[in-house]
Amino acid sequence: MKQKVGEHYLLKKMSQREAEEIAYNWHYPGEYSFYDMEADEEDLAEFLDAERRADDYFAVEKDGQLMGFFSFRERQSGKVEMGLGMKPEWTGMGKGLAFLQSGLHFACSNYQPTAITLSVAAFNKRAIKLYEKAGFVETDTFKQNTNGGSYNFVSMEWHPDQ
Repeated sequence: MKQKVGEHYLLKKMSQREAEEIAYNWHYPGEYSFYDMEADEEDLAEFLDAERRADDYFAVEKDGQLMGFFSFRERQSGKVEMGLGMKPEWTGMGKGLAFLQSGLHFACSNYQPTAITLSVAAFNKRAIKLYEKAGFVETDTFKQNTNGGSYNFVSMEWHPDQ
């Protein structure tokens, strides 16, 4: 599955080379280092295992450069659970909304979901603000053990018909 989204984004099945580049070379500053793939051994193992990534992970390119990734998991409810990451150098530069919208467009075109869900660390106010700007609404909060500790998360949902 390969799809050009918008003018500049190409989403395609993630290769092993791309997974390794993201896992080992993408490091976020300060508190955002929480999102480094190496911060959680279980997540890192899944991300690097082509069989476990299956057809759920997509690399995002812009002008031939790897700029991020999305993961999409279909649920029995007709909802699609989305995960995403943007290359550290691209974060905080006002490019997040177009990036996020490319993933939403891809998910709607390829999965026809009743809704798209995601979870975000509660401290990540910048991401929460972006998701709300795109039309996501908070549906729940929960605590999860990850990255060697217990953290608060926010569940959010977006509906294609809004």
